[in-house]
Amino acid sequence: MAITQGMATSFKVQILNGLQNFSSNTFKIALYTSSATLGETTTAYSATDECPSTGNYTAGGNTLTVNVTPTSSGNVAYVSFANTTWANATITANGALIYNNTYGNAAVAVLAFGGDKTSTNGDFTINFPTADASSAIIRLTAS
Repeated sequence: MAITQGMATSFKVQILNGLQNFSSNTFKIALYTSSATLGETTTAYSATDECPSTGNYTAGGNTLTVNVTPTSSGNVAYVSFANTTWANATITANGALIYNNTYGNAAVAVLAFGGDKTSTNGDFTINFPTADASSAIIRLTAS
């Protein structure tokens, strides 16, 4: 079992069909243990091998705030989210799934942490990269 970082292939098809809307849909992020199998073939949120509910972490994870709506710079279109935190939580997570809660919990992207990350009665924070054409979490490029 492994968590492999990447954009869900089903998400790429949904973007081309106009089914994902970062201006009005609700996006969430769920945390997963090292027992999870997630990657580009993941199609939807599942509670299987999700981190257990403890402290402020509950199944389904946090609702994300889109802090940069779809925009572009040069030949790159991108969107990004604000950082998200589970306060006072005891969590051991190996990765995460960003998914569209409005559109049938459709998978968007898998984040692999490169090993277990832990908080013990403290904050567990996902820091998203800089919201620009070279670093934003979701980017579409011509090359």
